[in-house]
Amino acid sequence: MTNIAICAPATPITREQQVALEELVAAEFPAHRVTFHEQCFDRQGHFAGDDLRRLTALLECANDPAFDVVWFAKGGYGSNRIAEAAVAQMNQAARTKTFIGFSDAGYLLAALYRAGIGQSVHGHMPVSSRSEGGREAIRRVLRWLEGDTSGLEPSLDGTTPAAAFNLITLAMIAGTPMMPDLTGHVLMVEEVAEHLYSVDRLFFHLANTLPRLAGLRLGAVTDVPENYVEFGQSEEEIAQYWCARAGIPYLGRALIGHYSANRVVPFGLASPPAQA
Repeated sequence: MTNIAICAPATPITREQQVALEELVAAEFPAHRVTFHEQCFDRQGHFAGDDLRRLTALLECANDPAFDVVWFAKGGYGSNRIAEAAVAQMNQAARTKTFIGFSDAGYLLAALYRAGIGQSVHGHMPVSSRSEGGREAIRRVLRWLEGDTSGLEPSLDGTTPAAAFNLITLAMIAGTPMMPDLTGHVLMVEEVAEHLYSVDRLFFHLANTLPRLAGLRLGAVTDVPENYVEFGQSEEEIAQYWCARAGIPYLGRALIGHYSANRVVPFGLASPPAQA
């Protein structure tokens, strides 16, 4: 039995999303058990409770030896406000856990990876449990937790370390105490709901701050707002341009992003998790 704790370090989810995930797990993944922290349903303005409430819930899940996995319920915005404090207060039990999320949860994944705490994993989150596409992306995560590697990003070769981030999240992490050393990694980035000029601006910042990478792959860039004038380059042309400027090998596309094809990317070297 894999015991999975779910908390919301950024924004809240609904009871309907909780029920949808519980029903999916009960019907298809009897070897897993999911436990939602009540904090997932708190609301204080934008956030799932204030900073202290979100931090406390995360630490209760991470530091409890009864749980094998901490799964972040939803992105949004807010994980950055508690990430450093959370990592500083995690115990030995947290170091054995798998931590799963993406988008805004990248702040936590980065801080955990830098600190060498547990296994950071880019993967879909419980918030998507009510749509069929979202459920399929969630199934990839749950299958991976059973040791099935079919849902991994196809380019992972097991010999080169990798990491995956939302582009704007990574740009905000760069230069902060949360930023891990990605030297020699294949870095995968994706974005949602940003103008192409903003994507270009984010690449400009990262091209001047990233270490020597093994290469970069571009995931999906979705829901791009219409601008008053065409930018003149596609998202892939933007990535290729800044990779060339920075001397980073551009390796092509990756199946990650804010869409149902989103694949699992364990940070470091890809391997199935230890079975509970």
